[in-house]
Amino acid sequence: MAAKPRASWSLAGRIVLVLCTVAIVAVAAALLLHHYLVSPWIAGAAALLVILPPSILLTSRLFNRWSNSIRAVTDGIGSLRDRDFSVSVTPTGPDEIGDLTAEYNSLGDSLRRERLDLYQRELLLDTVVQTTPLALVLTNANDTIVFGNIAARQLFRSGRKIEGLKFGALLEQAPQPLREAVEGGTDTLFTVHEGVDAEIFHVSHRPFSLNSQPHRLLLFKQLTREMAAQEVAIWKKVIRVIAHELNNSLAPITSLAHSGQALAEGPNVERLARVFSTIEERASHLATFIDGYARFAKLPRPRPATVAWKPLLGGLQDSLSFRVLEPLPRSEGRFDAPQIEQVLINLIKNAIESGSPEDEVTLGVTERHGGVALEISDRGSGLTVEVLRDALLPFYSTKPKGTGLGLTLCREIVDAHGGRLSIANREGGGAVVTVWLPSEGNGHF
Repeated sequence: MAAKPRASWSLAGRIVLVLCTVAIVAVAAALLLHHYLVSPWIAGAAALLVILPPSILLTSRLFNRWSNSIRAVTDGIGSLRDRDFSVSVTPTGPDEIGDLTAEYNSLGDSLRRERLDLYQRELLLDTVVQTTPLALVLTNANDTIVFGNIAARQLFRSGRKIEGLKFGALLEQAPQPLREAVEGGTDTLFTVHEGVDAEIFHVSHRPFSLNSQPHRLLLFKQLTREMAAQEVAIWKKVIRVIAHELNNSLAPITSLAHSGQALAEGPNVERLARVFSTIEERASHLATFIDGYARFAKLPRPRPATVAWKPLLGGLQDSLSFRVLEPLPRSEGRFDAPQIEQVLINLIKNAIESGSPEDEVTLGVTERHGGVALEISDRGSGLTVEVLRDALLPFYSTKPKGTGLGLTLCREIVDAHGGRLSIANREGGGAVVTVWLPSEGNGHF
């Protein structure tokens, strides 16, 4: 940056010039008065009395101008501290004080422009935040809502203002799945039932520091439409998969049937046996493929019965490697044991296949909210946002040869028991799947 040209007369130079001028005038006056007065001391005193008043007046005017400029700059700096950038100072002239006032005025202009630009950006950001369909709730360390956009107001108070309210008190009036998702403290997917309709949401928790104080930002994204569109896309995919599997099995069966007919007229019995063996293998594969979809489509109604926890979980440990977290509830569960056992087998297998150490795959059972919660936890690679969003969709799978029926079947079984199935990431890595089953009086078997 190029240096600004200095003034022709500096502040020190002007002071020296004034002092020299006063001294020269005083000496000249003393010499002039010495011709009329006998004593040189009397002449010097008389000259001082003559020159002193105008010198004081001149110096006072000069220094008052500089003092006023410095005081104006000091007051202006105080205004800048109070975020008032409208104060400007009139330059005094081509000296250091003039340079100081010019720099102050330039700083004020820059701050005014920056504040205007910042205000426009804040206005744009507020417009984006207020119009987004994503519900945002910002709370402070006292659980007081500092900010909530329009979507959050619609979600929690039918459009009314939520700032200043205690978030915990607001959650008491919210549906139970929403409360559990917030209290869990992790990113998760949950479903809110309103009559016959079901709304699917994804909640994200983001802690951060604002003005050196801890805050928490919660983001609620409604996924009902997205998941409906995903379901349509998946059903189309299922139709293509079924058609592909049928063609892959029926085409060779048809071809082999013609070959078998030709071989039946000849003496080559070994080739004929291989033909029928291949037909049997393809027919068996097709039957297995169709049976998987049939079992999902024809899930029987649950037949609840009293189930003791230790025998149920002990039987699972005979075939799967996982730890049971103690203590178990004293009261017995009541549900369709074979169906819930199938749910637990699928979920524990998924936890084992997540890459988690075997001793970190755990199953805990706790009484919660008028029912019982079964939590299958692991320390695997965790779940991405896309997997959290789509994991419970029919036929969605991240495995190369997966059918996508495992979690879907689990959700169907849990829903048929009147319960809920939720998936979330764990703090420190891994995932946790929670199966909540109501007690007999709270369910709808």
